[in-house]
Amino acid sequence: MSMSNTAETALLTLLFGNTAWANVGDAAGLLPSAADGNFYISLHTGDPGEAGDQTTSECTYTGYARVAVTRDAAGFTVAGNTVSNAAAVTFGACTVGAETASHFSVGRDAAGAGMIIVSGAISNPVGGLAISPGITPAFAIGAMTATAD
Repeated sequence: MSMSNTAETALLTLLFGNTAWANVGDAAGLLPSAADGNFYISLHTGDPGEAGDQTTSECTYTGYARVAVTRDAAGFTVAGNTVSNAAAVTFGACTVGAETASHFSVGRDAAGAGMIIVSGAISNPVGGLAISPGITPAFAIGAMTATAD
């Protein structure tokens, strides 16, 4: 089964932009949340996969915490079947520990084993982001992308 391009865009816009998907069921469609709320970005040392949760291979360096991003146009940009970060996403600076973040995920919860909505590989730098004391991991605008297929 495959979703149409238009449906993929509408679904991503509902999830990440908190915007109604019109004319599904009735003219009002699938309605957005009353408040935008947040998704939480996490870093992973391996691919959390489709069966994983936000704790699967999650980074553990001292100073790390998930980053809240609002479910609106200030937080995410949807173009076609791709969603990306609309603002820079900056994690806490590493004070102790060393690891390489190879993947990111966008999930539901600020802490714990929350549901992953989308995830992707970190492609720049190639091989992932080497994190050690003094490093502050960050994604520039548009650097974090995921595609609905």
